[in-house]
Amino acid sequence: MNLLYANDKPGQYPPSWYAATADLLPRQPLLKGEINADVCVIGAGYTGLSAALHLARAGLDVVVIEAQRIGFGASGRNGGQVGSGHNMDQPALEKRLGQDAAHALWQIAEEAKTLTRELAEAHAPGEYRAGILHADWHAREVRHSHEYAAYLAKNYGYDQITALDREALQMLVHAPGYQGGTMDWGAGHLNPLRYVLGLGRAALAAGVRIFEGTAAHDIAPGPRPVVRTDAGRVVADHVVLAANGYLAGLGRLAGQVESRVLPINNFVIATAPLPDPTAVLSRDIAVYDSKFVVNYFRLSHDKRLLFGGGESYGLRFARDIAAKVRKPMRAVFPQLADVEIDYAWGGTLGITPTRMPCFMALAPNILSASGYSGHGVAMATMAGRILAEMIRGDGARFDLMARVPSPAFPGGRLFAQPILTLAMTWFALRDRLGI
Repeated sequence: MNLLYANDKPGQYPPSWYAATADLLPRQPLLKGEINADVCVIGAGYTGLSAALHLARAGLDVVVIEAQRIGFGASGRNGGQVGSGHNMDQPALEKRLGQDAAHALWQIAEEAKTLTRELAEAHAPGEYRAGILHADWHAREVRHSHEYAAYLAKNYGYDQITALDREALQMLVHAPGYQGGTMDWGAGHLNPLRYVLGLGRAALAAGVRIFEGTAAHDIAPGPRPVVRTDAGRVVADHVVLAANGYLAGLGRLAGQVESRVLPINNFVIATAPLPDPTAVLSRDIAVYDSKFVVNYFRLSHDKRLLFGGGESYGLRFARDIAAKVRKPMRAVFPQLADVEIDYAWGGTLGITPTRMPCFMALAPNILSASGYSGHGVAMATMAGRILAEMIRGDGARFDLMARVPSPAFPGGRLFAQPILTLAMTWFALRDRLGI
């Protein structure tokens, strides 16, 4: 099954609130015939466009090929959270990689937020907002969240997180089930589609050639790799794979990544405008919670609640996305049980067994970064910069990211998806049972 077309119509953005309110870019041409470039990037999301923009500004001739539209995939559909750190916490990274590497990874994550904020301010002005709250469902989780905030302050000098007890959290998020959490003012949130479209405009202005409706089918390695498409091909000195959850179909070479990065679907709804949005969130912040199948939400500028949640581990989207997401929304906000839902959409992201991104050199001149596991707005943007550094001869940070353990899913590509489905169904059941 080709996920590029399994759940979406060719050349069309999903029926999201983001797409309905965005200033979309003019459609870019289809690639026909053979062209040459210094770098060919496959995928016009955060990773690909950030890499292309950084490379073009350094004077390289860059071609981006995108099977659908700019920002069509997870980059244009997600919750828009620009979070701190990594999905694996710092003590775990210290244990796996040592103190020095863990601190370097923290600095990369900090730079990722700064880079994302700066690019958003430059190319999607007015979209970035400060503040992400982590909400815990159980008292035992609150204690851990507070301890981790203290650990970051003591060992990493990160003092932007405030510990919240239940009363303090309820003043910000009017959701009775949450028992406490942490407020990170060094993190933020934005409109993800407007941001990625801004990156697309910037890349085009910098001279990047972007071809839409142009799916890559195969990569032939060599001194100048060849990327083949339906109606043409790109011959380049370097190739960047930036397709994340849409890697299938890129040929045998990409199989090394496919075994480590699997696609899963997530869903988002936008309610009708709320009469009093402060009855849900008293400040313009984003929230995510402690569920394994995480709930995440924020308010839109037109007073809607944008709420993400609900699990689906097959490759097809849920038949009734609104009903699927309404259920966890009701659990969080009982007062919204009967609110109208105006938009409902799904998206495909790439996850790894460790929930850390997968950086790989498939050949000396063929690089890949993917598998952001729901933490991709900042890290995918930063990955583009790191890939550009590697191509320009500075591989220190790429090599560090590639050192992070990225094992293959058990069972190989044939059995990984059903095994993942069983595992995630179990964790989802634990969420429901509260254990």
